[in-house]
Amino acid sequence: MTDADSSPEPFSPRATPAELDDLRARLRATRWPDAPQDAGWSLGTDVGYLRELVAHWADGFDWPAQERALARLPRYRARVGGLGIHFVHARAVAPAGPVLPLVLSHGWPDSFWRYSKVVPLLTDTGAHGADPADAFDVVVPDLPGFGYSEAPAGAPLDSVAVAGLWARLMDVLGHRRFGAAGGDLGSHVSRYLALDHPERVVAVHRTDAGLPVPGTGPDDLTPEERAWFADVAAWGAREGAYGAVARTKPQSAAVGLTDSPAGLAAWLVEKLRAWSDCGGVLERSFTRDEILTNLTVYWLTGTIASSMRMYHANAAIPTEQLARRVEVPSGFALFAGDVLRPPRAWLERTTNLVHLSEPARGGHFAPFEEPELYAQELRTFFRPYREAASGR
Repeated sequence: MTDADSSPEPFSPRATPAELDDLRARLRATRWPDAPQDAGWSLGTDVGYLRELVAHWADGFDWPAQERALARLPRYRARVGGLGIHFVHARAVAPAGPVLPLVLSHGWPDSFWRYSKVVPLLTDTGAHGADPADAFDVVVPDLPGFGYSEAPAGAPLDSVAVAGLWARLMDVLGHRRFGAAGGDLGSHVSRYLALDHPERVVAVHRTDAGLPVPGTGPDDLTPEERAWFADVAAWGAREGAYGAVARTKPQSAAVGLTDSPAGLAAWLVEKLRAWSDCGGVLERSFTRDEILTNLTVYWLTGTIASSMRMYHANAAIPTEQLARRVEVPSGFALFAGDVLRPPRAWLERTTNLVHLSEPARGGHFAPFEEPELYAQELRTFFRPYREAASGR
């Protein structure tokens, strides 16, 4: 641990009445756009649905109750690499064998919220119908500039740099060897943890392999890989406007998204619907209060701008970094409702693939959509690596 790092301190934020009054006033004063008749979700967020969600956010949503629920997770802040990092650190309950520390990395547009349902399933396994020997010590940090973690004052951090921070955080917490898992941006972070700290990461699990840059793949791609690259290119043209904005001009969009909670909701809710396994009906995957909890974390912390800037940072990662192969034992769970699931050939090409499953339910936010399936997946995958982490 260096001079820049500090010991964790308990952290339980509380919004002030003035902050909540301001949020509600802005919601009630929303200036709504017109929309073509019967446009629905075809042009982006369904304005009719959003009006109902905003009305509930203003007059039916109990944020203090959600704060109390989140406060049941053991949450801390520590200075790591000069930044204030917020994280959950939940210890295994009544373990029946070696305990594996596990760092879970979230993506966009979310925060530690993504894993809030699975923490008890991974730490208190015996109480949830699983083997007590499969319990983990779980660490769930907010990425820098997301949720309650501080954003760098200067240039945003890319996934390589965040992986370095997480290695330092695990040192601060006394976890020398550990497992890593993640999705979305968290898949990138987990990948670089395995690449740059293979002596510490015993195994790495991901729910996606990231999106390759079309036109940059090797010449010997299999037909399945070529088809996937084509699908990635088509998806980017059809669905990738959010990413293009975040990679190039994030501050322009962030002004409106930081000023208008309805605008923030429109930007994020459309992604929750498009990327989850909800069949086009958002509330099959998330309740309204669950959606609004995610949105309210973004609103109260004012982190939409800094969260988008990570895309800008990642766009500058050199090609040679993107081409590195992960030699640490790697597992993937490709949930049925996720976007652009890679073929096995690509996973074998880019990682030391030892495990691949394809759960029948769940989407891009699988830890929140299907916490039981996700927890079972992690318990199964990491089981052979527990003694390696314990030094036996």
